[in-house]
Amino acid sequence: MRQLSGTDSLFLRLERGNQHMHVAGLGIYDPSTAPEGKVRFKDVLRFFEARLDSLPLFRRRLVTVPLGLDRPYWIEDPDIDVEFHVRHIALPRPGDWRQLCIEVARIHSRPLDRSKPLWEAYVIEGLDNIPGLPAGSFALYLKLHHCAIDGEAGTELIRAIHSTLADDCSEPQTRVRRYKDRMPTAPELYLRAVARGVSRVPSLARLSAETAARVASAGAAVPGGLTSLLSKQETPTVARLAEALRKPPATRFAAKVSAHRVVEVVGLPLAGFKTIRASIPEATINDLFMTTVGGALRRYLEAKGELPDATLTCMVPLSFRGPDKTADVGNQVGMAVMPLHTELHDPIDRLQEIRRGAAKAKAFSGLVGRDLTARLFEVLPDAANEFATRRLVLPQMSIVVSNVRGPDVPLFMAGARLVSFAPVSIAFDGLGLNVTGFSYHGTLWICAVACRDMLPDPAFFAECLRESFAELGRATAAAPPARTVAPTDSAPPQAVRKRSGGARNVPAKRRRRAS
Repeated sequence: MRQLSGTDSLFLRLERGNQHMHVAGLGIYDPSTAPEGKVRFKDVLRFFEARLDSLPLFRRRLVTVPLGLDRPYWIEDPDIDVEFHVRHIALPRPGDWRQLCIEVARIHSRPLDRSKPLWEAYVIEGLDNIPGLPAGSFALYLKLHHCAIDGEAGTELIRAIHSTLADDCSEPQTRVRRYKDRMPTAPELYLRAVARGVSRVPSLARLSAETAARVASAGAAVPGGLTSLLSKQETPTVARLAEALRKPPATRFAAKVSAHRVVEVVGLPLAGFKTIRASIPEATINDLFMTTVGGALRRYLEAKGELPDATLTCMVPLSFRGPDKTADVGNQVGMAVMPLHTELHDPIDRLQEIRRGAAKAKAFSGLVGRDLTARLFEVLPDAANEFATRRLVLPQMSIVVSNVRGPDVPLFMAGARLVSFAPVSIAFDGLGLNVTGFSYHGTLWICAVACRDMLPDPAFFAECLRESFAELGRATAAAPPARTVAPTDSAPPQAVRKRSGGARNVPAKRRRRAS
């Protein structure tokens, strides 16, 4: 029996209304590599059964503490019904890409059953009219609650449920496993809650002193309003904290999410990213990814006549998982707020500013610790964590943007080759658009998940992503040395914003002469 961490428990508490806190992956498979050139549903069931004992996540279910006096616990369930968790459906004819996205969005809109281990898988057949897919291809949609897994752990899970060999079908082993977990009694849970409450007080005092020292040493890296607030010798109120924190301009994605989702996937070649990096070696793949997302968001909102003058911001997860990516330690993730510079028309100017912002965010998180939020969530009461997240943290952001590096080699499940894999993430209240990237075997697969009312035309947003990436490629290919990304400590360019029908940004050389 293992108790959920503060971050794990927060993901449970944030689940309310239409905001469901599960993450998912959508894989598409070519069965021609499997024995006999096909995969049956029972082959997939057998494949999952063979891995239940090696992946505790698949057997764990929640045990809650009466009256919510403490965080829930995980216990292993020895009697899991695989056929409840792994389900078999098919698309209606004609079985095209739009129907697949609609079906995945429909399943993604439903919460997980908390009385069972928190995962479900759907084998989806009938992909008969999707261009580029071999005949007989099928999809696997696998969703898990975020309280059980983070991005890097999810990558390791993907590796664990696949094989690097087409002929490795992993028949279930006959060994018998003994399960040590049992359902705890109510008195046991109460005693644990009291003991943890007593230990929380000195832990909070130590963390407060350490955090204050680290923030003070961060200096100018802290946003100005918050710096002045923390420097005062008084306890800040919630109202004064909220005033000090910056809020982005409101957009269509800032409302509460509805009960419906949309899902769209775009594949961009990693070779294209590497070509751009050859012109701008200082930039990272993540810098280029964020620049692409910022450009797509600008294009989309500009087409709607809703582009704000000020930049939109995004929540970027920061992993602090150690070298052992398979460690069974729950969520090991913090967060940073970064501008997407949607106010800049020129993609290289946007890349300059995003890279500069990323450098500052990394420097600040290095000073205060990437695990600062996780440590705070660990010692503060769950109600305080939820309140601070909802009222102080999330309002600083416009959307969620995340990028995870996946396997570089082809993977197989029950002999079928994994053709593509897209991460399907969470749309929050106030953050109704989530754009997540996952690299697999030469392609960066980008999945946009949104409230259907906020993004009624996901195919158009997908086209905005493709056009934004193509524009960045053209700009870097044509850019002379003077237009490459400047060092992160240089002064930001005074870019001229372009509105619909306006002129292109003034080149960097001319701006420097004017200054």
